[in-house]
Parts: sequence; C-alpha cells; structure tokens
Amino acid sequence: MTTLKDAKCGMTVKVVKLHGEGAVKRRIMDMGITKGTEVFIRKVAPLGDPVEVNVRGYELSLRKADAEMIEVQ
Repeated sequence: MTTLKDAKCGMTVKVVKLHGEGAVKRRIMDMGITKGTEVFIRKVAPLGDPVEVNVRGYELSLRKADAEMIEVQ
C-alpha cells in the first residue's frame, strides 16, 4: 500500500482509497480528495510535514498524518 506521504515530489498520483474515520475522513473529502482524483505532489517540506499538493486546480497543504490516510497508485 502506497500513501500520499510516500509519494515523491513532482509525481502525479491517483487516489485509490481513503482510510480514517468520521470527521477526519469527511474533512479530507471536503477538500476535494476523493477516490479517483489525480493529485500532483508540488512540494514536500524538509522533514516531510506538510506536503503541498495540487488537487482539482487548487493548491492544498496536508499534514503528514492526513497524507498517511490517503492510499494512492
């Protein structure tokens, strides 16, 4: 299983599944990250937190803990 946290800078990945429960999963989905969405990894901070991505035409910063819940291919 590869997560968004494991993806390298400059890669474009596709969301396969969202892990997590309740409000956290809902918040990720509200940001536009849903199954089948393509995500471009724009920048990764030196310590890996946060990860800056482009989703559906806008920029978004995700915490490492949130990025671990997003399974990609």
